[in-house]
Amino acid sequence: MLTGKHLIAGDWVGSDQTFASSPAHGPAHDFAVGTPAHVDAACQAAEAAFLPYAARSRADRAAFLNRIADEIEARGTAITEIGTQETGLPAARLEGERGRTTMQLRLFASHILKDDWLDRRHDPALPDRQPLPRPDIKMIQRPIGPVAVFGASNFPLAFSVAGGDTASALAAGCPVVVKGHSAHPGTGEIVAQAILAAVQACGMPKGVFSLVQGGKRDVGEALVQHPFIKAVGFTGSLAGGRALFNLCAARPEPIPFFGELGSVNPMFLLPAALAARGETIAKGWAGSLTLGAGQFCTNPGIAVVIDGPDADAFVATAKEAVGAVGPQTMLTDGIAQAYRQGRDRVAAGTGVRAVLTTMCDQRDATPYLFEVSGADWLVDHMLAEEVFGPLGLIVRARHAAEMQEIARSLQGQLTCTLHLDEADMDLARTLMPVLERKAGRILANGFPTGVEVVDAQVHGGPYPASTNFGHTSVGTLSIRRWLRPVAYQNMPDALLPQDWAH
Repeated sequence: MLTGKHLIAGDWVGSDQTFASSPAHGPAHDFAVGTPAHVDAACQAAEAAFLPYAARSRADRAAFLNRIADEIEARGTAITEIGTQETGLPAARLEGERGRTTMQLRLFASHILKDDWLDRRHDPALPDRQPLPRPDIKMIQRPIGPVAVFGASNFPLAFSVAGGDTASALAAGCPVVVKGHSAHPGTGEIVAQAILAAVQACGMPKGVFSLVQGGKRDVGEALVQHPFIKAVGFTGSLAGGRALFNLCAARPEPIPFFGELGSVNPMFLLPAALAARGETIAKGWAGSLTLGAGQFCTNPGIAVVIDGPDADAFVATAKEAVGAVGPQTMLTDGIAQAYRQGRDRVAAGTGVRAVLTTMCDQRDATPYLFEVSGADWLVDHMLAEEVFGPLGLIVRARHAAEMQEIARSLQGQLTCTLHLDEADMDLARTLMPVLERKAGRILANGFPTGVEVVDAQVHGGPYPASTNFGHTSVGTLSIRRWLRPVAYQNMPDALLPQDWAH
């Protein structure tokens, strides 16, 4: 049963005002509107919970994460039912995302029982060193304090209330305050109910987790500016993320803002691969481009080819494959409107030609394909901006040198992809040093939608793909965002953190 309230330090708290959800289908529900006062109460509770929670053993925190996963799975039917209503996503997609969410929680539970993430270092004392003795110095990673997490519109589970940011922060020993996304408040509340059940079952401090629903811009601003918040995790738009990033930097005590802000994820189709496998690549691109109505931050919106007959064949196959995809419901009315605006911006770009046009309105999205010369791409920088939806742009370079120039012109990306055969290796070698500076993940002969949650994964990249290129929001390395190194000089063993000895 939905309460329609905020979860703050173990209590369901209402508001004077409510807002109604806007489901793709099914009944709407009323939810409490968050305020800065709710944010303050949640942050106060998180600060009170920090020291006792951080002092719990890694085994206790691992059991807590596993119990959250269990409680989410126990509510699987209810989550799928309301999730499909709120987002319009098919049940199979939400069930798969729920599996990824619980897998992430269990992955971090397993990860923190190992030792490598603590990065222990020890330089023993050298009392006889001349001209001065060296002290004993030990270093270990320690949790930073309460963390703010903003739920994402396009992943109501894996990047929201109990998603990767929350899982990694709780694993690190940091309490979490989540600003729920108004696109799926019911889904968020049921997941919060699961977390509360785990808090109670594991005897964790009540303030270790809070969820504040809805609210205006002042709620998000109050959260990132609260003095007890020590870092922020965000997945969303460039405009919204940049505004919050600026607020974090302008605080009396600036804090890190780990924002994943989107990407066009360009693919470079090298000549031999295009000649040998152009049709197969085009069909694969169509599937990746239109998957989930194109509402993925890793959606490969740009395909760069060298102009000629092989490019013509690629375009023709892509048109046929993309044209076979019917209308799909987008996550919100606002996202659907922004998609149409992005379509119009691309269509009006310098030298842009329509390959496939369709008709979409209201909350439904249909795919579009456009093409442009490499020369026109290089002079119209708006063509390199993300369109969140199933829209593809084919860039026809005149030759390999122009393809390299296109690569150099890119802003920071989450991913870049090379489609190549053995005969393309020389060109690929010239592109690789460029792409390494542009993206956090570089693929060969694949498609970037679908992000594996593993130790080696990087989901981030140079700005504007993310606000901190040295970190990732997916994979076990993401725990490092919520830790800081502390050195202990000549410290008695009895005063060292328990993780030093265990």
